[in-house]
Amino acid sequence: MSTQDPNKQVNYLQQCLSTDKKPIGFFLGAGCPMALKTGPEGKEPLIPDISGITSIVCDELTKCTEYGPLLSIMQEHFEKDGRTDVTVEDMLTHIRALQSVAGKDEVRGLSAEQLDKLDDRICQIIHQVADKTLTNSNTPYHQIAGWVDAVRRENPIEVFTTNYDLLMEQAFEDSRVPYFDGFAGVRKPFFDLRAMEEDMLPPRWARLWKLHGSVNWYQIENKGVFRGTAKDEGGTKRVIHPSHLKYQESRRMPYLAMIDRLRAFLKQPTATLILCGYSFRDEHINEIIIQGLQSNQSAIAFALLFNEINTYTQAIALASKRSNLNILAIDGAIIGSQESKWPEKDAELVSADTNEWIVWEPVDPEGQNGKHSAKFKLGDFAVFGQFINELVGNVRQTPEDYDA
Repeated sequence: MSTQDPNKQVNYLQQCLSTDKKPIGFFLGAGCPMALKTGPEGKEPLIPDISGITSIVCDELTKCTEYGPLLSIMQEHFEKDGRTDVTVEDMLTHIRALQSVAGKDEVRGLSAEQLDKLDDRICQIIHQVADKTLTNSNTPYHQIAGWVDAVRRENPIEVFTTNYDLLMEQAFEDSRVPYFDGFAGVRKPFFDLRAMEEDMLPPRWARLWKLHGSVNWYQIENKGVFRGTAKDEGGTKRVIHPSHLKYQESRRMPYLAMIDRLRAFLKQPTATLILCGYSFRDEHINEIIIQGLQSNQSAIAFALLFNEINTYTQAIALASKRSNLNILAIDGAIIGSQESKWPEKDAELVSADTNEWIVWEPVDPEGQNGKHSAKFKLGDFAVFGQFINELVGNVRQTPEDYDA
């Protein structure tokens, strides 16, 4: 296996993010809010990952005499189907698949009414878990917002996320960065497909596309999808949809429109997509990304991964076949379809190469052989925030510098 200099990858990222010409997008996965710590000892994630949310959902359902038995029936379905490691996203997908065939009847031991209640309750619990606020104004989300606002660009910055939370919205608003998320209006903002497709807003407006819905989206039957906290006019269904299987959605529903924005972004010449906190476990989104990179050879994606590279088997499989998908993990990388490890050096040679983004750690914990290996730290969303904040420096344009 060959070795790669991680500093070259850092420099390339700096070059991509410093240009005002390239279309640049961020893809924020479930690992991003995990980088923000809370709790008495400052060790608890602000919002857990999918595994953590799944545990909370199952615990809450089990404690309830109404929902516990329904959860048991659904778990029996998964056992009979030979499915393991089921997440809350799999649960919602399964429920909605059953809803689509149940009509007003019963399917696999669950009635249509029970399926609706289970769907609603799971979404309520997700809302409770994910509806958090940023505790200060110096988070990685704020640092991304500051970077977006710092330079006048030819193309708008696009932020894609599979998360349901409102952390990016809060950071944009705290930083006074205008953004468009597909909704229009003030009293009861409504989803506006035509505004998304025409997209005539100035480039200084960021675009925020929430691929799996949001805790502040709700659906009013036969009237559409709205953003806010109101639940009037029967709008009790929260729009949280973590799979490609979506109710009875037509092309006018938000999910397909958001996915289309990801497709359109990757079609742009020299488009650069930075993925943070995404583990490549969503096969449908993986397919969109790979198809986009395959059809546009001038586009490139950098996936910044928190853990050791061998824990991301799906990412390895995809990047090994797609030369413009680069995987950068803490202990190694796949660059140009070639798997590489970061180098090792003698202890006395590493000081000049040590910085916040690349650190050197002893290969032997006992320190016997004197060798140190490079560790790539940008897969930690908190470190990535510092990295992008450093790019901003003191160069920030005032609103008067922009065109209206």
